[in-house]
Amino acid sequence: MADEAKAKGNAAFSAGKFDDAVRHFTDAINLAPTNHVLYSNRSAAYASLNRFSDALSDAQKTVDLKPDWPKGYSRLGAAHMGLHSYADAVSAYKKGLEIDPSNDGLKSGLADAENALARSSRPGSGGSPFGEAFGPEMWVRLASDPSTREYLQQPDFVKMMQDMQKNPNNLNLYLKDQRVMQALGVLLNIKFQAREDTEMASNGSPERKRPAEADPVKEEKRPEREPETEPEPMDVSEEEREKRERKAQAQKEKEAGNAAYKKKDFETAIQHYSKAVELDDEDISFLTNRAAVYLEMGKYEDCIKDCEKAVERGRELRSDFKMIARALTRKGTALVKMAKCSKDYEPAIDTFHKALTEHRNPDTLKKLNDAEKAKKDLEQQEYYDPKLADEEREKGNQYFKEQKYPEAIKHYTEALKRNPKDPKAYSNRAASYTKLGAMPEGLKDAEKCIELDPTFTKGYTRKGAVQFFMKEYDKALETYQEGLKHDPNNQELLDGVRRCVEQINKASRGDFSPDELKERQAKAMQDPEIQNILTDPVMRQVLTDLQENPKAAQDHMKNPLVMNKIQKLVSAGIVQVK
Repeated sequence: MADEAKAKGNAAFSAGKFDDAVRHFTDAINLAPTNHVLYSNRSAAYASLNRFSDALSDAQKTVDLKPDWPKGYSRLGAAHMGLHSYADAVSAYKKGLEIDPSNDGLKSGLADAENALARSSRPGSGGSPFGEAFGPEMWVRLASDPSTREYLQQPDFVKMMQDMQKNPNNLNLYLKDQRVMQALGVLLNIKFQAREDTEMASNGSPERKRPAEADPVKEEKRPEREPETEPEPMDVSEEEREKRERKAQAQKEKEAGNAAYKKKDFETAIQHYSKAVELDDEDISFLTNRAAVYLEMGKYEDCIKDCEKAVERGRELRSDFKMIARALTRKGTALVKMAKCSKDYEPAIDTFHKALTEHRNPDTLKKLNDAEKAKKDLEQQEYYDPKLADEEREKGNQYFKEQKYPEAIKHYTEALKRNPKDPKAYSNRAASYTKLGAMPEGLKDAEKCIELDPTFTKGYTRKGAVQFFMKEYDKALETYQEGLKHDPNNQELLDGVRRCVEQINKASRGDFSPDELKERQAKAMQDPEIQNILTDPVMRQVLTDLQENPKAAQDHMKNPLVMNKIQKLVSAGIVQVK
């Protein structure tokens, strides 16, 4: 139950529904109050809502429960940053790094905290509204506001905000960008009159455009903006103007690369992305896009090199964690492609795990699961040997005859590792489990045996025997009857049917001792099928009529479905028919 609530909280957090995330994480904590991860997750949700005091409380609880977990100190540092307790934030991040010195998230957090502490110590630092706006909590505030959240997926916007965070005086360089004006309004809690790009929706009403994605596969082309009427700032230096022009040209090269990619003109796409990288080395999306092209071309090593450059450069620039996760996921995808020849999936699996630590993306998680399955399948194929499987099964048979059932199970298990499609090994292991009284394991093996070969009658005798020993006589009878469809003269199946009928008739007569009846009823009440019958309004009326209205009960008995359900209740000792 706690895991289910946690999963709902994670999903709500990923969707930006932070209030819902807090509620789900709270439900999970109520069910598992000593789980440190739940407090950590709720701390992150509180921080996204700017409820930093609550975030601090949960972060401290996380550290108290798991003092050797680096992530707890990351949460603690983030909460202190939101409360402007920069010295405490520095201390928290340093404690985390003592546990995990190579943790990039803690390193980045420490750098931000130290910078914030330094800025707050400067004379007059508290009087600048822009210094406050571009403080360490800037990203949380932008992510929490619906009007700016989508911009954080746009690398050029992220770069501009990072540039202004480093030096608020660079604001003049970006005032013509409406996204920056919108973000400034959110950060300063004021509303600017700004023109927004719109396009017509299908119903003729204006509709805000979706932000362009960095990935060339999904990127939607954005129409060029109309010329702005605002004058160029007078204090922009020639060097800064050239830098802006290079960035603008790099974006055009990227768009040209995206267009070529969609047309599957990969060589041209490579040329445009390479030119974009030359013009602007502060946008790692150019590298990840070029890596995507190399991936399509089957140039996996080139793809991996670009992804590694993107991760390295992204960490230097403190790029959006989602962009770094994308680069790692793309690298992992290339490694999976190469593993089909090298037979080594471990590097890909390790890379996907690293990507998920940056951003828990469902697509990355699926790729990880697929890679782990491929690795497992490969190991199984390499281990596959039907001849050795038969030898192990024969060893198991010998131990079974000697009544050494644990040893028999060991050899049957090895036989199944060598040949997982052998129904006989499952049947024999089911028999061994039954002898040891391990009924659930025996039932599972018997069902697997039938699944692999529905005509193999031994599977039905094994399954029926387990169900009989579990006193599920109706189910055992059905199993034996199903087996007789494949082998009508099988004596074991016929004997099984006879034993089941005897027990069912015994139940109909109520021929049980009080202890036997109590045991049978208790077991039956745990059966979902019996529970459904007893909660069915129609059956409840039938049972009432059986006791109070014999004539109406006779009418019910004409219905085969009702009779079948009553028979199950009789067999379970719940109902006695006189």
